[in-house]
Amino acid sequence: MVDDMAPNDTPTPPRQRWLKVTLLSVLALAVLGFALRNLILGKPVETYEAVRSGLVQTIVASGNVITPGRESVGAEITGHVARIPVDEGQTVRHDQTLIELDDKDERAAVDQARTAIAQAEAKLRQLREVGLPAAEQGLKQAKANALQAHQQYERAKALQARGFVGQSQLDDAQRNLDVAESQLRAAQLQVATNRPTGSDYALAQTALDQAKSNLLVAQARLGHTVIRAPVDGTLIARTVEVGDTVQPGKQLMALAPAGETQIVVQIDEKNLAQLAVGQKALGSADAFPRRRFAAELFYINPGIDPLRGSVAVKLKVPNPPAYLRQDMTVSVDIEVARRADTVVIPTDAVHDVTGAQPWVLLVREHRATRQAVKLGLRGDARVEVLEGVSPGDALIPATYAAVAAGQRVRAIPVAKGGAR
Repeated sequence: MVDDMAPNDTPTPPRQRWLKVTLLSVLALAVLGFALRNLILGKPVETYEAVRSGLVQTIVASGNVITPGRESVGAEITGHVARIPVDEGQTVRHDQTLIELDDKDERAAVDQARTAIAQAEAKLRQLREVGLPAAEQGLKQAKANALQAHQQYERAKALQARGFVGQSQLDDAQRNLDVAESQLRAAQLQVATNRPTGSDYALAQTALDQAKSNLLVAQARLGHTVIRAPVDGTLIARTVEVGDTVQPGKQLMALAPAGETQIVVQIDEKNLAQLAVGQKALGSADAFPRRRFAAELFYINPGIDPLRGSVAVKLKVPNPPAYLRQDMTVSVDIEVARRADTVVIPTDAVHDVTGAQPWVLLVREHRATRQAVKLGLRGDARVEVLEGVSPGDALIPATYAAVAAGQRVRAIPVAKGGAR
């Protein structure tokens, strides 16, 4: 008898065939059960829950640290730089020396002006101590001479009338009287001009005043050889070295005044209506992103930058951290609105969130239901719903593109009023 089976064709035992069929049946039942479950209960989808909560709306912008009224330091006279006792980046106090110029010529001019003052004062003293007393003595002598000449003239006149003297003697007496009276008038003028109200005294006083003015000018020029800090602050730039020749009007150093630190940022003009002076903000420097500091909006530029379509906004930093530096890049979150108790949902649950007709997919009676909504404030990741959603509603994320309105679904909550 010939065996028809090949040597390697081993028959499958009945027990193994039974196990294989059983496994396939269980798997098919599981797939069928899962499909029936989704058909009956709906497709499982993760959902957000709308809640009542507080919400803060902010505008985020980047800008730079500034100090108001940056001071430009320069020379007022032409000169050679002799010394620079400060370094760039150094903090200086008001009136501290920043630059010294060569001052030999200016010091010589001061000495010359002081000498001129001494000469003018000596002239005035001479008028008081010598000129006026001598003039007064000359006036006394002139008065005596005039009186004597007058008496002689009267006597000669009387004698001539009686015929005791001739006309020539009377003429001599008249001439002597005229000379004496002329000398008297000259002595009186000499006294008057030497008095404090006289012309000689006035000329001497004018010379003294001029000498004092020259001294002030010389001292001012000498003072200009030392360039000092106009205010407390930090030197943020320097373009001068020892030995340079400086000219008036050229900036030699830039000084950032100490005091209130400010931030200037550019805000998109579409957000202009939301800005108001006094709004609070939180700032952070790009170099120290984990550190935050408080700021307050105090200035909104009335003009718009037409090239960038933005408006410049300034914020003051009441307590600036030590790491803030002039011109440092910073980011600010300006609080423009706040709600203490409102209906809030995640922003990514809203379809067409920036459009005119935003909407959401709600889970109602195990079906995805399209619902138009009216939005209010918008935070970083959440948005206020004024109409269309109630607290406790389950919302399907807008990223679930496979879920359509009307589809049967089964909600699986993952978050309340916030992003996943």
